[in-house]
Amino acid sequence: MARYLISFEYEGRNFFGSQIQPDKRTAQEELAKAICTLTKNNSTKIIMAGRLDRGVSAKCHTAHFDTEYALDTPQEEFKFLNSLNAILPNDIAVFKILKTEDDFHAQKNATFRHYRYTIKSSFVKPVFNKNVLFIRKPLNAELMDAAVKEIVGTHDFSAFKSTSDNPSTICEIYFANVSKKEIETGCYLEVNIVGNRFLYNMVRAIVGTLLMIEKEKMPAGKMKEILNSKNRAFAGPNVEPYGLTLIKTGYNNPKDYIKTIN
Repeated sequence: MARYLISFEYEGRNFFGSQIQPDKRTAQEELAKAICTLTKNNSTKIIMAGRLDRGVSAKCHTAHFDTEYALDTPQEEFKFLNSLNAILPNDIAVFKILKTEDDFHAQKNATFRHYRYTIKSSFVKPVFNKNVLFIRKPLNAELMDAAVKEIVGTHDFSAFKSTSDNPSTICEIYFANVSKKEIETGCYLEVNIVGNRFLYNMVRAIVGTLLMIEKEKMPAGKMKEILNSKNRAFAGPNVEPYGLTLIKTGYNNPKDYIKTIN
């Protein structure tokens, strides 16, 4: 047996999240079916690096699995990827496979996750990219950027946590910003958040709070006040999931990765 880490992407609109659920289409289920078919071993288990909600997309999610399938050379790995992607449906693809140590764990060894929420702030509706939140008015990106920076550091994020059975609410946020991109059909805002871990619906609640602060013209420091309250009732609503993408699950130093964020 050898352990392998795979990196994959998928378009989340047609998935009920990443983790296997009874009678639901998920990324983990599609990967498991394809890998078991290819390795001819129906007992192969796919361990995901984390859970994504229904409708959330991923550009670089990861998982590990153990197999006796021969993948000892770059040629064998290349052939495995080609065969695997031929089996997988068109809205999910594996783009990298890496042999790891036997005790490697895709979730426990991850050092950071980078989420990005995309908003189109324009009078022109998005036609080609449906994985955005469309808001038919200009937004104050500078205020939102100043507000989201208030969450950087190690904090109790209870104010942005939906109900779940996760007892730990402490997360460390390494980087957060709101960037603005003007194009001919309008303005796109990208909310980037990099952290060691995230609570259930945490990013969607943070973005909803940023929009609340922007709409009500609150000072940027209101974000820290809401964070310190540890009270979900003070934060904004969860925004819809379709604008959210997991950009990267990483295993290196997050400081080095942050330097690459545009």
